[in-house]
Amino acid sequence: MQDLDDDAAVAQRMAEEAEARQRRRRGSVPGHIVIDRDHGTGHVRIIADYFNDNPVYTYYHFRRRYRMRRSLFLRIMAAVTQRDEWFLCRPDATGKMGLSSLQKCIAPLRIMAYGLPADVVDDYVRISESMATEALNMFCAAVVDVFEEQYLRAPTTSDVAALLQVNALRGFPGMLGSVDCMHWDWKNCPTAWKGMFTGHRRNPSMILEAVASYDLWI
Repeated sequence: MQDLDDDAAVAQRMAEEAEARQRRRRGSVPGHIVIDRDHGTGHVRIIADYFNDNPVYTYYHFRRRYRMRRSLFLRIMAAVTQRDEWFLCRPDATGKMGLSSLQKCIAPLRIMAYGLPADVVDDYVRISESMATEALNMFCAAVVDVFEEQYLRAPTTSDVAALLQVNALRGFPGMLGSVDCMHWDWKNCPTAWKGMFTGHRRNPSMILEAVASYDLWI
């Protein structure tokens, strides 16, 4: 009887180890449902909604939903596509065409504009949660790499002088830009520091300050 119990314990342990190895696998997992998202349909829908000669939604709707002008979006998409071939439309391992450059850029912008989870854009863009997350990371890295030198740098002495001159003409002499701040909840604040970072709010937070120039450059 003891031998049978030992054999059962060994069999159970082996089954658990096999299941753990299965969870660590990469790529397709046997038994999982494969969803045919029909990437082409998502691309055609986005074109019809915003980018053809007679779009369903106007420039106003695009700016409201993506927090930028359509022309600026097209410029950014062209820049990141030229910088990284990941954004190009390429066939997958089965030879089926994958997501277009438009879908790979629209998805992360929609996520950032509304603060959405990655899987929410699936039914519109036709992009999986894992691919949407990867697109978000790739898009942010490409934007920083392409535009950091011009738009994400600190202002030079000549930049400061030009901003001060513009603001003086607008009736605000000596002003570099308008200052705003916000509280950002610090979820993982160390326990020893919570007292220093907790004020009128219940949870510890950090105050982020930003100076915005008249053209929103800084």
